[in-house]
Amino acid sequence: MNILVLCTGNSARSILLEAALGQALDGRGHRVFSAGSRPAGRVHPEALALLAREGLPTADLRSKSWDEFAAVPGADRPAIDLVLTTCARAAGEACPLWPGQPLRAHWGADDPAAAPAADQPRAFAAVWRIMQARAAALAAVLAEGEVATMDRATLFTAISGIGEDS
Repeated sequence: MNILVLCTGNSARSILLEAALGQALDGRGHRVFSAGSRPAGRVHPEALALLAREGLPTADLRSKSWDEFAAVPGADRPAIDLVLTTCARAAGEACPLWPGQPLRAHWGADDPAAAPAADQPRAFAAVWRIMQARAAALAAVLAEGEVATMDRATLFTAISGIGEDS
């Protein structure tokens, strides 16, 4: 499954969920990407610092436009199976047409970058815990064999419910 995580700026929440999903789904054949409708152009330094403290790779993380994934899939554009939005603006915006009509779910979280600078480490840590829990829940849903037996509506309900539990 190819998963695209969206937020407006693609600098904090979507980056954290991309990393959490990458960790939770490691070695299972799924690919995770993140993008933004209006990318900030850089990953928030606190997101990078948190991920580095967690021992996760950050070198390939970058703030990018969802346009990179909206075009016809090809060698450098994977077909997207699941689109997850992490902020209200990205969830409410008109998204590009995704080839293949992927499932879409909203997993909103407060923007840790909006916290006062002194509170940002705590805010990022709180969002990271939420994203890790959601990633673990999605990994359980995507456990080998389970997805193959679910119809699209059941899978959508299971994935959407993850964002409501946090």
